[in-house]
Amino acid sequence: MGYKVRYEKGNFRTGSCMLQSSKVIVVNRFSNIEVKINSLLDLLKTIDPDTSKLDEKQKQFYYTIKQTL
Repeated sequence: MGYKVRYEKGNFRTGSCMLQSSKVIVVNRFSNIEVKINSLLDLLKTIDPDTSKLDEKQKQFYYTIKQTL
């Protein structure tokens, strides 16, 4: 979807940013799985991903998630 996901250690909250024109989502490796999932779902509310890179099954899953948010 045009974003790179990195799992890093540190004292920070999961989030997305632009690094030198590169879309990056940084997930805190120390967070539990529920926090990681909820953080990624929150990011889906705010970002406008490139869905042209997804196959049909992935697009269907993405749109299902978007409807529940």
